[in-house]
Amino acid sequence: MASSKETVAMSVGRLLEEGHYTRQKLNEEVSNKFLQTYLELLDFSHLFFTQKDVDELSAKYGSSMAGDVLLGTLKPAYEVYALYTKRVDDRVAKVKELLRQPIDFKSNATVELSRQKSPWPKDEAEADQLWRGRIANELLQEHLSEHPIEPAPQLVTRRYDRLARNVHEQDKDEQIKLFLDALAQAYDPHSEYLSKADMKNFSINMGLSLVGIGAMLRSEDGYAKIESLVPGGPAQVDGRVKVGDRITAVAQGPAEFVDVREMRLDKVVEMIRGKKGTHVRLLVIPSDATDPSRRKNVELVRDEIKLKDQEARADIIIKKDENGDPIKLGWLTLPSFYADMDKHQKSTTRDVLALLKRLKKENIAGLVVDLRKNGGGSLEEALSLTGLFLKSGPIVQTKDYNGYIRISSDPDSGIAYTGPLVVLTSRQSASASEIFAAALQDYGRAVIVGDKNTFGKGTVQTILPIGRFASLLGSHNDEDGALKLTIQKFYRVAGGSTQLHGVASDIVLPSLSDLPEFGEGALKNALPYDEVAKAKYTKWSDSHSLFVDQLRRRSEERVKNDPEFHYVMGDMDRLRHKIDENRISLNEDLRKKELAEDKLRKETRSKERLARNQEEPQIYRVTL
Repeated sequence: MASSKETVAMSVGRLLEEGHYTRQKLNEEVSNKFLQTYLELLDFSHLFFTQKDVDELSAKYGSSMAGDVLLGTLKPAYEVYALYTKRVDDRVAKVKELLRQPIDFKSNATVELSRQKSPWPKDEAEADQLWRGRIANELLQEHLSEHPIEPAPQLVTRRYDRLARNVHEQDKDEQIKLFLDALAQAYDPHSEYLSKADMKNFSINMGLSLVGIGAMLRSEDGYAKIESLVPGGPAQVDGRVKVGDRITAVAQGPAEFVDVREMRLDKVVEMIRGKKGTHVRLLVIPSDATDPSRRKNVELVRDEIKLKDQEARADIIIKKDENGDPIKLGWLTLPSFYADMDKHQKSTTRDVLALLKRLKKENIAGLVVDLRKNGGGSLEEALSLTGLFLKSGPIVQTKDYNGYIRISSDPDSGIAYTGPLVVLTSRQSASASEIFAAALQDYGRAVIVGDKNTFGKGTVQTILPIGRFASLLGSHNDEDGALKLTIQKFYRVAGGSTQLHGVASDIVLPSLSDLPEFGEGALKNALPYDEVAKAKYTKWSDSHSLFVDQLRRRSEERVKNDPEFHYVMGDMDRLRHKIDENRISLNEDLRKKELAEDKLRKETRSKERLARNQEEPQIYRVTL
């Protein structure tokens, strides 16, 4: 039997106070963060509540809301939600009024692209003004889309009807789920409250026997946004869908697209999942689009996502050196640090060891370990894998709330590969990937190449079932959900944390994903960076550093003369400018002109590539 909502809330509050890494009490400071987080979970773009609402709610609950949770008081959760419902109803009525009027797309007005960091409108009049711009932009966006679904006014009307319906459909359980989630996220972005439904999804994801496209979605500003792609899943293998893309519509096979903006996330997921072998089409706004009316139409075949697809792979690349002689390089792609918890049959380290044997037989002159899409996984595997490239010694330090530091060392004194080593990283390399890269960098064993920094997730979470704490007898049922709680922090052997800073590349290569908007620093309430004492370890070699300065100079020279990198740098500048400016024009002609320039740029590049006709290196896949 489930405990009462009040009991669940009290347990969550107590577990956060007593179990979270910060051991932060539910005081006034947490209370204010908690209210802010709850308001933002409801109103992501700061458009429904006004500053006046926020001030009134802060005066009423700002200092006491967190403490109230410990008393089992849930009144604030329901009251804030009721006000939100009223604001949505009033606004949707006004939006429909707006949609009946003609809108001028010839003006020179602009609107904000993202309102996540903008202040709340000070009153209703300012909100009305913001909404006029927002609706004009939504209409123009649909009007300019190359894949129109239905006339823009009908589409947008339907969208807001759906939003209002969703808000009314959220029952008390779902309101409390949001409320307790806001409380956990006030502590740090990786702590969250998982309801019974979340738990079911969580165990499906961990078991990986899901038929779909292999994408994790989250809701943002009414869109289903791609948070991560499952390694080896249909979406990742296809390569067209990227992290940060926003899904605007979904179609089953050849059927018409259905607009999914302002649709509940579980409904969107339901539309994307389906029978193995069937087709699903997604209409997405690319993460690097400077104009949100740009769309990608991606057709994918649903498939079961099996652990097999996440395994390490190796390729041999044959390239010519300066003298025209062929050189063999090993390229090891690691989609995740996997381990078979139950049967111990699968292990990243074991697979990589077998692949390294094959690569060494081929006499490779150097090895690249590619972690660009590796979001982490098993810590044990990260340790033993790092150990394949080092003699012995500490690999990572872990600190818990009371300052106790545990040093984890290389479990095996053997060494599997002693040749030149490059570790390739990106902003998507996170957690266990960062431990592997940081250790090899601190030991002076490998040159780290890629984005400026990795993701920066230097914390450890555990999952505590609430049922065990909520009832006196400690029932083990899942009805009460669970709390995902941050309990430890990771530190490099050199003493710095991987938290927030991640691992900085020795050599940075231009890439479109290299934006601080992708990473721990972009998350609210992220835990700070700090340092602990350096562990005792011996560098790989005293006699030579890895010639990093020389390599960096050569790399910069190559980048400067490479047309492909010029394209990337041009795109990065445009994207950076757009994000910083955070405005988009409501002038149809101007938008069309920019879209046409985009298209022309793509076509020109394709022609230039054909004309260059470069000799591609030969690539061979090595199998286990």
